[in-house]
Amino acid sequence: MTDPLAGEEIAAIAFPQEIDRVVDGLRHARTDWRTAHPRNGERGSQFPSRQALKRITGELGTALFPLRLGPSELTPANENGFIAASLESTLSQLAAQIDLELSYSGDEDVAATAARTERLIGAFAAGLPAIRRILDSDVEAAYAADPAARSVDEVLVAYPSFTAIIHHRIAHLLYRLGAPLVARLIAEIGHAGTGIDIHPAARIGRCFFIDHGTGVVIGETAILGERVRLYQGVTLGGDPDLFGDKSGAPRHPIVEDDVVIHANTTIVGRVTIGARSRIGGGVWLRQDVPADTLVEAPVPLFRALPATGG
Repeated sequence: MTDPLAGEEIAAIAFPQEIDRVVDGLRHARTDWRTAHPRNGERGSQFPSRQALKRITGELGTALFPLRLGPSELTPANENGFIAASLESTLSQLAAQIDLELSYSGDEDVAATAARTERLIGAFAAGLPAIRRILDSDVEAAYAADPAARSVDEVLVAYPSFTAIIHHRIAHLLYRLGAPLVARLIAEIGHAGTGIDIHPAARIGRCFFIDHGTGVVIGETAILGERVRLYQGVTLGGDPDLFGDKSGAPRHPIVEDDVVIHANTTIVGRVTIGARSRIGGGVWLRQDVPADTLVEAPVPLFRALPATGG
C-alpha cells in the first residue's frame, strides 16, 4: 500500500531549539484547511464539545431514571426536587451546545439563533416523558427476551445495549428537532462506550432489544418496527451502490415488527424484512424477505483432515 508520507520531505529538527518550525508548519496546514473549508465567521468558529455532551447525556439519563442511575441518597420522596434542579442545569448546558451548532452551521444573527435554540430546548424537554415511556418498553423487552436477566433493574444498570438505546432515544429526538450535529456526537459517545453504532436518524420502534450488542451497526435511513431483536455483530448497512451519495436517498433496510436477526448477519440496501421473520446467524442479505420467513446461512461442509503419523 502507498505510504502517504513517502513523498513528504521530513527533516529532523534540533528539539527543543527549533520547535518554532513545527508550530509554523502547523499554522500553514491550518490555514490551507480553513481556506478550503471556510467557516461562518467568528460565530461559527466554536464547535459543540464532545466532553460537555458526554456529561450532559449522563445527567439526562439520571433525570430519566433517578433511582437507578442517580445518587444513592435519592428516594421517591425527594426525586422530583432533584430532577427539577438537575434538568434546569442540564438543559441550560444542552442549550449552549445547540446554540454552538446553530451558530456554526447557520447564517442567522445572534438573537434569531438564541430564539431557535430556546424553542428547540423547549420541545426537547417536553419530549422527555415520552422518551422515558419508550425506554421502559425497551427494558421490558430485554427482560422478557433474555433468560440471563434476573430483573428489569439489572437490564437498566448492567446492560451496555440499554446504555446505547438511551443514547439513541435522546439523540434521535434532538435530530428530529433540528440539532443533527449534537445528536451525532451523542450517538458517537454511546458508540464509544458500548461498541454499538446507531445513527441518530435511524427510526426504531418500541420494545427494542439488542442482545450482547458489540459490533451492531444501524445506518442512517434504517427503519425498525416494534419488538425487533438484534444480536451481536448485526449490520443494517447502506446500499454499496450508493456509497458517497449525499442526496439523502433511502439506502438502509426496513425491518418490520417482531423480527429477530441473529449474530453476525449483514443486511444491506433498501430491502424489507417482513414481519415475524427470523434471520439466522452469519447471513448476507441484499433482497427482500417475505413475512413469516426463516432465512438461514448455508450449512458448512466438513471433511476429515488427512491422517498424521507419529
